[in-house]
Amino acid sequence: MRGDLVQIHKVILRPEQRSGELPESTKASPYEAWIKGSLLNERAHLGDTVRIKTSIGRELEGELVEINPSYRHDFGKPRPELSPIGKEERERLARKRAEK
Repeated sequence: MRGDLVQIHKVILRPEQRSGELPESTKASPYEAWIKGSLLNERAHLGDTVRIKTSIGRELEGELVEINPSYRHDFGKPRPELSPIGKEERERLARKRAEK
């Protein structure tokens, strides 16, 4: 319904439009965007082509893929080699403070 927060999917560049400077595995894939905004259409169903208005006022068109989307991002799986960094840095800072 008009005004609902939705997410659209849009292909920005098809594989044949992508730069020849990219690695082969990257060039073979389309450059895509998933964008959230307020629905401008009166009514729409998943899969419909719709228009949205983003939070910064841009109006875009794409395939409606989600209604009331949530934020589902993270920083990936923990890297074991990064685990000791916090402790090491606190110790390094303590040594620097002690030198003053």
